[in-house]
Amino acid sequence: MKFVDEAKIFIKAGDGGRGCVSFRREKYIPKGGPNGGDGGKGGDVIFIATNRLHSLLDFKFHQHFKAKKGEHGKGSNKHGKNGADCLAYVPVGTILRELQAGEILADLTADGERFVVARGGIGGLGNARFASPTRQAPRYAQPGQPGEEKQILLDLKLLADVGLIGAPNAGKSTLLSKLTSAKPKIADYPFTTLTPNLGVVESEDYHPFVVADIPGLIEGAHAGLGLGMRFLRHIERTRLLVHVIDASLGPEETIKNWQKINTELSAYGPALAEKTQVVTLNKIDLIMEDDKLKAVKAAFLEKGCPVYFISAAIGKGVEELKEALARRLQQDEYERKD
Repeated sequence: MKFVDEAKIFIKAGDGGRGCVSFRREKYIPKGGPNGGDGGKGGDVIFIATNRLHSLLDFKFHQHFKAKKGEHGKGSNKHGKNGADCLAYVPVGTILRELQAGEILADLTADGERFVVARGGIGGLGNARFASPTRQAPRYAQPGQPGEEKQILLDLKLLADVGLIGAPNAGKSTLLSKLTSAKPKIADYPFTTLTPNLGVVESEDYHPFVVADIPGLIEGAHAGLGLGMRFLRHIERTRLLVHVIDASLGPEETIKNWQKINTELSAYGPALAEKTQVVTLNKIDLIMEDDKLKAVKAAFLEKGCPVYFISAAIGKGVEELKEALARRLQQDEYERKD
C-alpha cells in the first residue's frame, strides 16, 4: 500500500431545511390556524481516528466530503428529518488544519477520537412558530441556515514510542525486522526504505512498544533534500530515538555520520535534538579487527553517548538493545507519572 501523509480536501456540512408555510384545512374548520413544521438540521462532517488505517491514501482519490441536507418542514406541524452526518475515518496521529488560516482544528491521537469539523445548518422555523394573538395567520417561514464549508489540510504524523534514524543503508530496516514482526523492504543499497514502517516490540517482562523505521536521512534533510522534511516530522512524537550507524566504515566516518544526522535534527527543530538518543553501532560482524571496534567505541564514549554494538543481520546484540529500550521507556513512564 502506498504511504501518503498529507492531503487537501473540501468539506461541506448539510444545509438546514426550510420551514413550511401551511394552514390547517379540515372539514368544518375552513379557517384553521398555521401548522407549518420546522425544517430539519443539516448533517455534520465528523472525522474519526482509527488504528485500522496507516495512510491518507484514500483522501488522494476522495477529496470532497458532504453531509446531507435537512428535509424541509411539512404541513400538520411535521418536522423535517435531520440530514445524515458525513463520517470520515483517518489514521491515529492525523492533524486537521484549516487550509487558508493554517489554524489547527484538531489533533486526533487516540483510537476512536471524534471531532466535528463542520456543523450542519439549523433548520428554519415553520409559520406555526410565528402565530400570536395579534398575528393569527402568518404567511412566512424561515429558510434553513447553510452548513459550514471549509478546505482542510490533513497532516499525518506517526505515533511511535521509538524512532529509528540514521543515514541510508545503515541497517534500520533490518533492525526493525529483528525487533518486531514487521516486514520492511531490505536490500544492500541506499534508499531502500522510501516510506516510514511501523512495528510492535513484544516482551514478556515489559509493556509492548511501537517502533518507526524512518527512511534514511542525508545532509540537507531539514531543508527537504531527499524528502527529509517529510520524514523528519514522523519522529516529532517519538519518546526515544535510536540512531543506527554503520560501524564498519571506521571511527572517523562513523563519528562524522553521527554528527551529520544530529546537525539535521537541530536544524529541523530544537525539540528533536533534545530527545533522548541511543547510539546503535550496526554491522559489527564486518569489523574483523578488535582494535578498530575499540577505537569506534572510545570515540563515542568521549562524546558521552551510551553505545550499543549490534549486528542486525545476524541478530547479535539485538535482544540486549530491545531490553535496554524497554527499560528506558518504562523509566520514562515512571518519571511522567511523578
